[in-house]
Amino acid sequence: MTPEELSAAITACLQDAVDAGEFAVEMPGEVRVERPKSREHGDWATNVAMQLGKKAGMNPRQFAEILSARLEKITGVAKVEIAGPGFLNITVDAAAAGSLARSIVEAGPAYGTNDALAGHVVNMEFVSANPTGPLHIGHTRWAALGDAIARVLRASGADVTAEYYINDAGKQMNKFAESVLAAIHGRPTPEGGYPGPYIADLGHEVLAAHPDIRELTDQAALPVVRHAAYEAQMEDIRKTLHEFGVHFDVYFSEQQLHSTGAIQAAVERLRAQGHIFDEDGAVWLRTTDFGDDKDRVLIRANGEPTYFAADAAYYLSKKDRGFEEKIYLLGADHHGYVNRLKAIAACAGDDPEKNIEVLIGQLISVNGARLSKRAGNIIELRDLVEWLGKDALRYALARIPADSPMAIDPEVLKKHSNDNPVFYVQYAHARTCAVARNAAAAGVDRSAFDASLLDHATENELLAKLGEYPSVVATAAKYREPHRIARHLEVIAGAYHRWYDVCRVTPMGDEPVEDVNRTRLWLNDATTQVLANGLELLGVSAPERM
Repeated sequence: MTPEELSAAITACLQDAVDAGEFAVEMPGEVRVERPKSREHGDWATNVAMQLGKKAGMNPRQFAEILSARLEKITGVAKVEIAGPGFLNITVDAAAAGSLARSIVEAGPAYGTNDALAGHVVNMEFVSANPTGPLHIGHTRWAALGDAIARVLRASGADVTAEYYINDAGKQMNKFAESVLAAIHGRPTPEGGYPGPYIADLGHEVLAAHPDIRELTDQAALPVVRHAAYEAQMEDIRKTLHEFGVHFDVYFSEQQLHSTGAIQAAVERLRAQGHIFDEDGAVWLRTTDFGDDKDRVLIRANGEPTYFAADAAYYLSKKDRGFEEKIYLLGADHHGYVNRLKAIAACAGDDPEKNIEVLIGQLISVNGARLSKRAGNIIELRDLVEWLGKDALRYALARIPADSPMAIDPEVLKKHSNDNPVFYVQYAHARTCAVARNAAAAGVDRSAFDASLLDHATENELLAKLGEYPSVVATAAKYREPHRIARHLEVIAGAYHRWYDVCRVTPMGDEPVEDVNRTRLWLNDATTQVLANGLELLGVSAPERM
């Protein structure tokens, strides 16, 4: 019996009780059921009696007694107990519990998806590294987590656009171009410029595309170098992200905001909203009205827009493109941006508690990591992937909450043992595939299914953990916490390994193939599906052999 089926059964019992005049209450949109903390308290629990009892003018426990009497008559329900002030603890019979295995296999990749966020149109911006150098360890965490969060939100029905904001305007791009031009001419890196062999590599690429660049004056060459080096660096960033399994739907250029007049248009729109004032020749946004610690300059006295002006125009661009919800994933050094971004939302007429969400990720370190050979002073993302592997790195990053600092231990991630969490989960998946192959060779198929045969204690445990998976996905989406999925996959893997040790799918020796073997194959394949579904949400592969 799936949570959805039990929820529907409880709703039907409520309606029957209302129709019979046992109590009068407005029917809830959905009855929530969840696993109790201890399996001794049953298979499922609900607090619906505590939610509706007082509304029906009754003591919640009295309400629970009426409801439990009806629930006990439902096919598949073995026992209903009332606990505390009105909790209902429900135990289902073996057949009802075992039917979940078939439901999972039949649902396939859709198992665990839900529509809790259906209708939510979300723009999620993450990574957004300056195109002045390669992606490095500082970008790694949000690349993995951001992509996983986007996948989890989509699994809960949200329409998500993953967006990369290219900071390709401003002084840093000029310094970048000057650094590449200096490398082309064999000159020292200019003051405040970008060092590292990767700059020389970019210089070679620019020179190959523009062989006559050295004959131009610096003034004439700089725009050419800037564009060519920028394109080459962005291509490198896109390729690195692709190799890491991270997809962006949109790459949005900051320069576009400047060249199209979007920044000036944004200033005028905010002025019309009544939040702009002029002082000392500059144009200001009164963000203190909405929780910021000080008002912010949009246009300097010399007429130059600030970075904050571009931030405001960018927010309005997202609003104009139809994104009701905007999620920003920022690094640990961006705490100061939270209030000012929320202030922009408020100044734009949005609800900062509803229309914008800012997630802050804490620092990450890698024990014994080597600095990049190309950049010289950073740890590049591509080097980490080459060293540790995409799957190990993405899983390690996904299983720790974003707001917790973390240190990656390469020695653990390179182990082929249960000490390595990603190996532990992937090995469980590979083992399920091996069991299926062995079963096929022995003539065991899924031609029969008798859920009542799944009555071993380890089968009850495994079914329970598989049954919890949809609610884990929904909770992970609600709180933007994919680590919940990673941790639950480890629980499922443990339950599967324990089941594997005591319950055989393939008969021993000359023993005949029986329905218990065929039914266990359904449970084995259900585990395969859930592990694959969960790993997919984390951007991690599900190998069939290891």
